[in-house]
Amino acid sequence: GWLFSAVDSNPLSIYVMHPFWNFVVKFLPTWLAPNLITLTGFMFLVLNFLMLAFYDFDFTASAAGHEHVPSWVWVAAGIFNFLAYTLDGVDGKQARRTNSSTPLGELFDHGLDSWACIFFVATVYSIFGRGESGVGVATLYYILWVVLFSFILSHWEKYNTGILFLPWGYDISQVTISLVYLVTAVVGVETWYQPVLFHFLYRDLFTFMIIACSFTVTLPMSLYNVMKAYRSNSLKHSSFYEAFLPFLSPVLLFLLSTTWVVCSPSNILELQPRIFYLMVGTAFANVTCKLIVCQMSNTRCQPLNWLLLPMLVVVLLVVSGTVVNETLLLYVWTAAVILAHIHYGISVVQQLSGHFNIFEEERIDLKGAEV
Repeated sequence: GWLFSAVDSNPLSIYVMHPFWNFVVKFLPTWLAPNLITLTGFMFLVLNFLMLAFYDFDFTASAAGHEHVPSWVWVAAGIFNFLAYTLDGVDGKQARRTNSSTPLGELFDHGLDSWACIFFVATVYSIFGRGESGVGVATLYYILWVVLFSFILSHWEKYNTGILFLPWGYDISQVTISLVYLVTAVVGVETWYQPVLFHFLYRDLFTFMIIACSFTVTLPMSLYNVMKAYRSNSLKHSSFYEAFLPFLSPVLLFLLSTTWVVCSPSNILELQPRIFYLMVGTAFANVTCKLIVCQMSNTRCQPLNWLLLPMLVVVLLVVSGTVVNETLLLYVWTAAVILAHIHYGISVVQQLSGHFNIFEEERIDLKGAEV
């Protein structure tokens, strides 16, 4: 099989999760395609997002005096989140077990992971919400970007060194959040209003953990690994410009969406936080997928993503005050981004599977059936 180099150095993963996944994978039928496992795991996160969009669309349900999200929703969220995490760990093991590891599988896995960031973050946000005891929508917007950039860092590292170093924070946060959902179901969201220590609230702990994790673990490790490769001359891209090229589109996306947030006449983030996050997260996933394709095929990264051009037009229309109904424009643009991303995903899968003859066996079976 075709294996990609990934280095997993964190103790929780090595001593707890991998043995658990090895145990789980034995129960899966060998005919079950690894990509189907990947997709199912991702769909559980989308399901969580939709479920909380139904009960807490604008992130106000957890605030005092509002009707809270029913307890069973938190139980379901905890179970679905853990299932998503487990399936994400098992898909690669199933591929090795059935000897069906392909570059397409790697792209599908990491491509969906990059999109999963937004569904995960937006669902976690409902625990705290945006009330007095919560986190402001703008603060969460910047936290989302910290998460997105720490995701792209590990891939940028692979683009430069050829090895994907899995971020430590990932396993710890997944297990913790699954438990937090279950605890929330039992003790209620009010529990998170109480201070942890002195006058530090849980929401501060949550914000601090995400930012600290990214800056103390992910960023230094990525830079260290890239510099180490740089010193030993094993970098794939010799020039500094080439090495930082993958950051161009994500940084431009950040600047465009932040300009929209800051200069929005109707204060769009206050009005439609969920849809705005979804738009940003999906556009980001599209940018990241293109980086992953480059790093897999060892081709030069395309510096500009075409999605940025229509987005520039959208942002200019908003900022100049040309558009009357900003919310409507956001909804239309979000739908366009989602459709563009799904279309991109389907065409890449078709091209790659044609390239690697993944459907060859099925074609032969069909011919046999026709005779």
